[in-house]
Amino acid sequence: SEQKDMEPRKTSIYNTIDMAPQLEYYANTLPHQEIKIRPSLDVLRKTFEVSFPPVEKNISLLSFFLTLQLMRCMLNIWGVILFLRLTWITSQAGIVLGLVIIALAVSVTTTTALSISAIATNGESGTYFMISRTLGPELGASIGLIFSLANALAVALHTVGFSEVVRDLMRSYGTIMVDSLNDVRIIGVVTVTILLFITFGGMDWEAKAQIFFFIVLMASFVDYLVGTLIPPTPLKKSQGFFGYDRDIFIENLTPSWRGPDGNFFRQFAIFFPACTGILSGANISGDLKDPSTAIPKGTLMAIFCTTLSYVVIVITSGASTVRDASGNMTDLMTGNSTSGCLGPACKLGWNFTTCVQSQTCSQGLANYSQVMGLISGSYYLIVAGVFAATLSSALGFLVSAPKIFQCLCKDNVYPYISFFGKGYGKNNEPLRGYILTYLIAVAIILVAQLNIIAPIISNFFLCSYCLINLSCFHASIVNSPGWRPAFKYYNKWTALYGAMASFALMFAFTWWAALGTWFVISLLFIYITYFKRPNVNWGSSIQASSYNMALSFSVSLTDVKDHVKNFRPQCLVMTGPPKQRPALVDFVGCFTKQVSLMICGNIIMEPDKQTQFQDSTDQYVKWLNKRKVRSFYTQFTADTLRDGVRYLMQASGLGKLKPNTLVIGFKSKWMESSPTSIDDYIQTIYDTFDANYCLCILRMMDGLDINDHADFKAIESNDHQLPEKNSANDISENSDQVKTVFKNAGGTKTIDVYWIADDGGLIVLVPYLLTRRKRWRSCKIRVFILGDEENMKESRDAMMALLKRFRINVTDVVVMTDTERSPQPKNMNKFLESVAPYRLYDEQQEGVSVQELKKKEPWKISDKQFEAFRLKSERKVRLNEIIRRNSQNTTLVLVSLPVAHGDCPSALYIAWLDALTCGLHCPAVLVRGNQENVLTFYCQ
Repeated sequence: SEQKDMEPRKTSIYNTIDMAPQLEYYANTLPHQEIKIRPSLDVLRKTFEVSFPPVEKNISLLSFFLTLQLMRCMLNIWGVILFLRLTWITSQAGIVLGLVIIALAVSVTTTTALSISAIATNGESGTYFMISRTLGPELGASIGLIFSLANALAVALHTVGFSEVVRDLMRSYGTIMVDSLNDVRIIGVVTVTILLFITFGGMDWEAKAQIFFFIVLMASFVDYLVGTLIPPTPLKKSQGFFGYDRDIFIENLTPSWRGPDGNFFRQFAIFFPACTGILSGANISGDLKDPSTAIPKGTLMAIFCTTLSYVVIVITSGASTVRDASGNMTDLMTGNSTSGCLGPACKLGWNFTTCVQSQTCSQGLANYSQVMGLISGSYYLIVAGVFAATLSSALGFLVSAPKIFQCLCKDNVYPYISFFGKGYGKNNEPLRGYILTYLIAVAIILVAQLNIIAPIISNFFLCSYCLINLSCFHASIVNSPGWRPAFKYYNKWTALYGAMASFALMFAFTWWAALGTWFVISLLFIYITYFKRPNVNWGSSIQASSYNMALSFSVSLTDVKDHVKNFRPQCLVMTGPPKQRPALVDFVGCFTKQVSLMICGNIIMEPDKQTQFQDSTDQYVKWLNKRKVRSFYTQFTADTLRDGVRYLMQASGLGKLKPNTLVIGFKSKWMESSPTSIDDYIQTIYDTFDANYCLCILRMMDGLDINDHADFKAIESNDHQLPEKNSANDISENSDQVKTVFKNAGGTKTIDVYWIADDGGLIVLVPYLLTRRKRWRSCKIRVFILGDEENMKESRDAMMALLKRFRINVTDVVVMTDTERSPQPKNMNKFLESVAPYRLYDEQQEGVSVQELKKKEPWKISDKQFEAFRLKSERKVRLNEIIRRNSQNTTLVLVSLPVAHGDCPSALYIAWLDALTCGLHCPAVLVRGNQENVLTFYCQ
């Protein structure tokens, strides 16, 4: 196989640089990993043959992956509970309920193991990455925090178990430092400190140490089984061990609840840490040569073996040891009389009645924590097993907790924790994370009571298992093509059971701890979802679910008929590169955000294809997201603006989620533009009407382009520096965000609406939607309509009544009675000057027909055309005078867009639009609906 791996990379039969499928091209999805990029299509088209040197592949050092996986899992599952609490749980719950506790715990861990196997074989990485990349940053990062904390608490659990055994050994030799509780604290703190220095010294010998610990544990287990078969000595009998006995077995079948921990779920909570550690193999899945085989087999075999050991210990200890014994040799009965004697020991010649009645028994299943040492052939071999189990588990968790937390820190999802993610040395060891884990472990060690620590740890591990199963279930039901686990024996319903069982057991154990844990996770979820919003792309099942929901709802919308009550201005905004015209983006974003569809369109002309297509669309989307504008971005190539807009109007959207309103900027420098450009712009407006689109044209005092707008201000930020080159294509994460007039609060100023033509009500709906935004809420709406002096009051009252029935609040309705007056000569002369370069003046040229002149310059306005539209031109100039008189101090002006006759020249029409909106110091919007109602006062 090594020779095969050393072969040169195979090329495709099509091209020598067109590689056949290569692993390294697909192994670049993990963070902090060097990316290898295959040749692009452009390179394949333009580059001649190139040869590649041979590439050596890394061969996994873990050729014994299955054995290592099995040992790691068994070592982390076996621990302090096995040696110091399992026999006590048997005395409390009895053999039957003890086996039920084991079965229930194993059902949770087995379903979780199946989910882990599915997730782990769907990609190569550690436990945190498997969970977070499946659930996404919202829940994945939260569980990463909880899981690393659970590992830190597990360090304390196993250290306290080790300390209890050491304390008991010291007491057997008559050595006491302070008292029973403080001795555990002192030994525990010293032990975890030594373990910390070991981790600082390096973990190169860990694999060999695991093998040694595993051998010791197996030897201690064999020692225990052999001990159950050896006839007990009188001393062991005085301590409650009598060997296998039918009466003892029957007596211990039923529970005997005692003390504050005497109930089923409390015993379950204390036992459950004995089933944790199943993720230890998944933590090294990235290092395994064949994780799809190693993780499922290793984890499930470890669960089976450890479960079998628990069952054996419960049955053997319950069948051979009484619950209560005094440890006194004087309790041996010399006669055959058993009158007044309590318990199964009476038939075996021992009377422990005195200590049972006075509740002073110090030996037996219910009182002595080291019954396994009592039963075994060699007590000290069991002690060695306890040391191996507790120290290996504590050391393993002390290493894994900072590693998991380091991954979370590097993801930079939560603030202020990156300090602990710094790595040191060639292995990138998280030394700061080790110290943090050490401090957490010391704080828990000071509790010094296993029965208190164990339920807390159970709570955190159950929370982890709940979300692991949930991630597997969720990934299964969303049908994402990326969910392709190599492990085929999982089931989404077993994953759901595991999630629900873990959730229920959390509250059954300690409801207040479970409530607190989920409350913290909820806060973290809300923080990431609504405040942090990390810029990460993990390909999570949440993303797949969002796609499924969006697709399902989009398809279902096709059966929904349009209704005026549900009309929304779904806008196609011709922004070009969005950063270049932020005012246009902000204006539309103000009334479409969380209301309707917004698509920013960019038409790339032929000269700009090579440069703009190299810019990634994602960069423009990032700019929009950073600006908190809810919009899509799409770009289209075309020879002309008109063609591009027409293509976009036809192609944009999906089903009912299609634009119905085109928003463009006003061509402010039209007099400097070529006639072809003007005609292209005006024909775009005509195409909009032909497509039955609504139309909005935004005009700013100093133009829309960011380079020309004087009111734009850079938003001060320490994170964003102004770019050296300010151009439409200069889009980067460090580019500046500029503040436009639409980002400022409107204050108490007014929005003036000049409702000149009834277009269906869009010109009134837009300002209403604007005033629903926080920064525009205090603005007042005034509506200006046409009328005459004789019927002015009636016209005003009728409009007020109509708007009231539309449920649109306006402060005033103004009737304009002087629109038919002639405009002031200076204003009319200014209009004539703007049009003059585009006129033919054919009546002044003798001997030349209009047709000949038009043939040479078809875009010019003939005298006949100009005179035919003179009255309309005067009306536009006059209306502008009224607008400037009434709306100089307003926030925004909206004017009905005139619809020109088909014979109207493009230059004359754009001059009208210019005349209508010139001279204003606030943004002006020309609005035209598609003549269909967008407002109604009927309920049907």
